[in-house]
Amino acid sequence: MREGNRFGKRRWAAVVLLVTVPLAVIAAATALVTGQPSLAKGAANSAHGLDKGGHFLLAVAAILLAAYLGGLLADRLGQPRVIGEICAGLALGPTLLGRFAPGAGDWLFPAGALPMLDGLAQVGLVFFMFGVGRELTGMRLRGTGAQALLVSQASLLVPFAAGTAAAVPLVGEFAGQADDPVAFVLFVGCALSVTAFPVLARILTDLRLTRTRQGQLSLFAAAVGDGAVWLVLTGILADLHGSGPAGVLWNGLMAAVITVFFLGPLRKGLARWARSRAGAAEGVESDATTMVLLAVGIAATATLTTLIGVHQLIGALLVGLAWPAGNARAARVADRLSGTARIVLLPFFFFGFGLTIDLGALDFDRTSVLALVTLLTLGVVTKIFGPALSAVLTGMPGRSALTLGVLLNARGLTELVVLQIGYQAGIIDQRLLSLLTIVALVTTMMTRPLLRLLGPDAVEPVLAAHGDGADERGGVSGRGAPELTPLPR
Repeated sequence: MREGNRFGKRRWAAVVLLVTVPLAVIAAATALVTGQPSLAKGAANSAHGLDKGGHFLLAVAAILLAAYLGGLLADRLGQPRVIGEICAGLALGPTLLGRFAPGAGDWLFPAGALPMLDGLAQVGLVFFMFGVGRELTGMRLRGTGAQALLVSQASLLVPFAAGTAAAVPLVGEFAGQADDPVAFVLFVGCALSVTAFPVLARILTDLRLTRTRQGQLSLFAAAVGDGAVWLVLTGILADLHGSGPAGVLWNGLMAAVITVFFLGPLRKGLARWARSRAGAAEGVESDATTMVLLAVGIAATATLTTLIGVHQLIGALLVGLAWPAGNARAARVADRLSGTARIVLLPFFFFGFGLTIDLGALDFDRTSVLALVTLLTLGVVTKIFGPALSAVLTGMPGRSALTLGVLLNARGLTELVVLQIGYQAGIIDQRLLSLLTIVALVTTMMTRPLLRLLGPDAVEPVLAAHGDGADERGGVSGRGAPELTPLPR
């Protein structure tokens, strides 16, 4: 007992000696110099102003906090967290903060800090696309290939056709600086046909639908459709950046060579490397080395595709497609990298996206309202009923087929990335960027209410249960990818 008392006294003595006394000295020194005019002026400047680094760190804290709170609120409202994060990014831009407190917005996010924040956003997007590539490789077929392929093609082609048709009368009003009607029409088709694969996977996990027939078919259809959309988008950008037909042909040839290399020899080589490391001793240092090399490879490949006139995100996507899917260590390292991108870095993309859009300043004249209603209606109807009809024709009950279509209607984050690329390339103007952003948010937010309306008996279990491999942010890792099994007869 006495020993315990002596230890307590020593601890408090250490606190007084090492904490309280230094704090008292600091306070006394500060009080002594406050009366000196020059130093007082400097102290005032330090108290009321931040340097460039300070503003950057303050902006980082504000963006991450807003994204977290937005995601938390969305989750409480029964929506995917990414919806709240997107809305938080829009709120920090001219839509909300810039409108009601422009001084606070300018102080929190000064012009000098914006390039650094944009750099974080670009890194986050590149790593995020690597994760999407890994998710796309995880889809496998077993027994129902014909049905899955038909559903995936309907999910892609029906809204794509509707989007291109609707875009024809919109060219004159909403085309961007590139002034390329063909690119504009094809781009709107891409925007309406895309499905947000990560958001869809998160919805399926939250609602425990991953191991249902509709959940597995929707994941496969989203993987095939998004892959096709990125290919079309790559062709559009190559056409815009090419120097005539010869330049387009050369860029396309180089892109094809790189794609074949990544999906062929490099993918096989990485798989052999992963198998050779399977028996090696595991450790934090080994994982850190692999993660650094992986990050370097993603950045280098993104740079390579940029050099040949293809968007940098395609390079990151190729690395994800080539990364070994069946190795636990490789999957663990990749999950950490893509998880960091989703949680820490993607909010900076939402913030940068929010800076380019002012929904409050959008002039809802007759043309804009008609365009919004048309795009939203076509996007919802074709994305839901196209895949649903193909599922019915291959033997799925009507309500179950509608559930499948509702799942594929979620566009979310993936469409925002596509829209940002199109806007930066000058394919669409800011008005259409805002309208299609509304379409992306509305179609994603209606997913869960429509699923509840259809009811739990509108989903069909599969014969065999496989690990879904969904991570906490909605990704699906290749090592636990769902496999499609035959429908019960």
